[in-house]
Amino acid sequence: MEWKNIYRGMLMGASDVVPGVSGGTIAVVLGIYDRLIDAINGFFSKDWRKHLSFLLPLGVGVVTAILLLADLIEWLFEHYPGPTQFAFLGLIIGVLPYLFHKSEARTTFKGHHLLLLFIGAAVVASMLFFGAGETEPVKQFTTTTYLWLFLSGFVASGAMILPGISGSFLLLIIGSYTTILSAVSELNLSVLAVVIVGVAFGIIIMSKIIHFFLERYTTGTYAVVIGLVIGSVFVIFPGWPTTVMAMLISVVTFAFGLSVAYMLGRVEYQQ
Repeated sequence: MEWKNIYRGMLMGASDVVPGVSGGTIAVVLGIYDRLIDAINGFFSKDWRKHLSFLLPLGVGVVTAILLLADLIEWLFEHYPGPTQFAFLGLIIGVLPYLFHKSEARTTFKGHHLLLLFIGAAVVASMLFFGAGETEPVKQFTTTTYLWLFLSGFVASGAMILPGISGSFLLLIIGSYTTILSAVSELNLSVLAVVIVGVAFGIIIMSKIIHFFLERYTTGTYAVVIGLVIGSVFVIFPGWPTTVMAMLISVVTFAFGLSVAYMLGRVEYQQ
């Protein structure tokens, strides 16, 4: 078992709670994105034990973070939204040099790769123009409600493993974010079971699609991934602070995010 995946999973799980931040982006930051896709895609193969040793600790970390850190992340975004978002900005921007290095962009990127990068960035940045369809948490559940929750889990989880596209933000647009978050807080097992099944189907299907493109069109896929990560910067950017103190705090948290990305890059990418 790769037990250090527990802390990686906790970082991914904490980010998945935050609308605007993608667990896939954190997987890129951690340098495990390719392995994550391979492990999910190969879980039902003869090498399932090897993939299970990678995925199980990761899943434990994700679930632990969602259960234990969701309230803390929500509190930070409620009371210190700007500095918290600047910390995530630093984290995401800090990983871009490693991504360009890993993809060997300087020698492999051609004109059409740059176009793919721009399209990826534009797709994610365009999410700024989508309004949230969020309502109060649903308390009365029918067959239609459960189908809606299944589809919510399916769509959001597929997005969660795409860098730059936030599954939580899609849940906000769909209008199921508070209902699912409330179910986590209250441990509503019937709701959670339906959502988890949708999540599982979404992750399996999306991982197969991504795996296909990574194998057949590696450079182009990296170009799109880098574009998605760049686009997420525009989604997360909260605007410039209006006071000197807020600016100083945001600069500090941004620098903290950059330093964390640098340290993770040294540990994860260069091992």
